Amino acid sequence: MVEVEVLVTKNVTQACAITPSVRNCVLTSSLVACVWQDINSSRTIDHDCWSDESICIDKKLWYALGKLKAERVAWNIARESGFKLATICPGLLTGPEFISRNPTPTIAYLKGAQEMFRNGLLATVDVNRLAVEHVLVFEDMKNTSYNRYISFDQVIRSEEELEKLARETGIDIRTTRSNSRTNSSNIVKLSNAKLCGLMSTIHRCHNEF
Repeated sequence: MVEVEVLVTKNVTQACAITPSVRNCVLTSSLVACVWQDINSSRTIDHDCWSDESICIDKKLWYALGKLKAERVAWNIARESGFKLATICPGLLTGPEFISRNPTPTIAYLKGAQEMFRNGLLATVDVNRLAVEHVLVFEDMKNTSYNRYISFDQVIRSEEELEKLARETGIDIRTTRSNSRTNSSNIVKLSNAKLCGLMSTIHRCHNEF
C-alpha cells in the first residue's frame, strides 16, 4: 500500500511539473498524515504538523504512512521544479453513500480509530464540502504559492457519535467505557483555522482552535 501510494503520487506530480500548461496543483492528502505523533509534545495539530514515520511503522498504520510519504514526495518535486502546489489533509470522508462505495480507504483510515478518538483526533468531513474547498484552494493559488491545509467539519467526541460512525461505516470502531477519554488533558486540539479563512465567506466553518 505504501509503495503504491508513493509511486502514484510521484508519477502524477512529476507529470504536472513537466507539463507547461499545468501551473497549479491541489493534492488530496489525509489528516492521518498529520496526527500520528507524540501527543505529549504537541497539544495542537494544525497544517504545520506531520505524522512520525516511526510511530506509523510501529503501529502498522500503512495507510497513514503511505499518505505521509506520498505528500512529502509531492512537496519535494514541487519545490525542486518550481510549480505551485497546495495540499489538503482531510479527515475521514463521509457523505450520502460515499462510505459504502469506497470501503477500502475507509477501513484503512480507521485503523487506530480508537486511539484517535481517545486523543480527540478522530475527525470527518463531508465529501461535498471537501470538493468546494478544493475549488477555493485552487482559485486562491493565483495569489499564493505553496500552502497546506487541514480539513474537517466534525470531531467525534462522544460515545454516541462514535457508535453512529460505526453504524455508518459498518466497522466496529467502538471502545469500552474504560478505554474512553476520561482526562481532558489527553485531548489534543485540531485546528483548521487556515482553511476556515478561505471558507468563512460562503460556508459555516467548524473551527477547533
